[in-house]
Amino acid sequence: MRKMLTFRNKKDTISVQLERKSLAVIGICILLFLVAGVVGTSVGSDFISPLDVLRTIFGVNAGEHDFVVLTLRLPRVLLSLLVGAALGMSGALLQGIIRNPLASPDVIGITGGAAVAAVGFVTLLGGAVSIKLLPLFAIVGALVTALIIYVLAWKKGVSPIRLVLIGIGVSAITGAGTTFMLILSPFYTAGQAYIWLTGSIYGASWTDVRTILPVIIIVVPLAIWFARSLNAQEFGDDLATGLGVTVQWHRSALLLCSVLLAGIAVAVAGTIGFVGLIAPHIARKLVGRMFGSMLIVSGLVGALLVFVADLLARTAFLPLDVPAGVFTAGVGAPFFLYLLFKNRNQF
Repeated sequence: MRKMLTFRNKKDTISVQLERKSLAVIGICILLFLVAGVVGTSVGSDFISPLDVLRTIFGVNAGEHDFVVLTLRLPRVLLSLLVGAALGMSGALLQGIIRNPLASPDVIGITGGAAVAAVGFVTLLGGAVSIKLLPLFAIVGALVTALIIYVLAWKKGVSPIRLVLIGIGVSAITGAGTTFMLILSPFYTAGQAYIWLTGSIYGASWTDVRTILPVIIIVVPLAIWFARSLNAQEFGDDLATGLGVTVQWHRSALLLCSVLLAGIAVAVAGTIGFVGLIAPHIARKLVGRMFGSMLIVSGLVGALLVFVADLLARTAFLPLDVPAGVFTAGVGAPFFLYLLFKNRNQF
């Protein structure tokens, strides 16, 4: 029998259950998240001790490290953690909705939709419209792409397998559209876009952090609230409906949450691939299949994955700054092939 902890409000209108093991894993992941923030800010071309980093953050030193810590490194570290968290949770939601271990925002075309909108903005409107509108265009691209996938997959409801197959087809179309616009764009713009499409945290600023943070703060609680129904949906739509779940409403709300998280991540960091695929699998190994705790751990694991990838990107090949997406793809692509082989008899 698994040991559970129950949290209720005074009126018993809200009740949350967590396994003791899940609570311990979440606590460890949060601790690693905080340690990553300090260690990542310390490491670079010049090492700054973690104690000096903390003193600089809290404003109790002489100001000698202010520029390096507060302007160059801390925004980049925070952005890598937030982007990874958004992608990890987006992937966990998609795998729960579609009931397919191969699902992720990049596999079914959501990040592709955000990318084609963002590249279109840069190549066609870059000089005429403020660059501050890029995140909005990326989110709108992700939403429109998800809507197209959802409409095409609808047939008296949305079948998970139909959703993923149509998503793969739409992903191919968005990829072709992105390539076409890159060919038409000026050489300098195309070079910038290629780095962005690979996925990079290079040049991160506090503006990027302020762009992604409000979306995560708003969307994540909603995702956790609606994700409770995914435990019932795993047994099939008919049984979930019998248990009182409004399946299509919950599925639509969860898909919207996943799209918003993936879209904002792409908007500020480009298409960092495979994080949404890997993080939920690691989380499932750590805390099991209960979606409430699994979703939280997926976000924390995703954050640590992108943080490590970006740390390697900016330190392993100094003075070069390699896009973080190169490292996530280097791990994620073989992992995807492994999943295909492992689940070859289930599709």
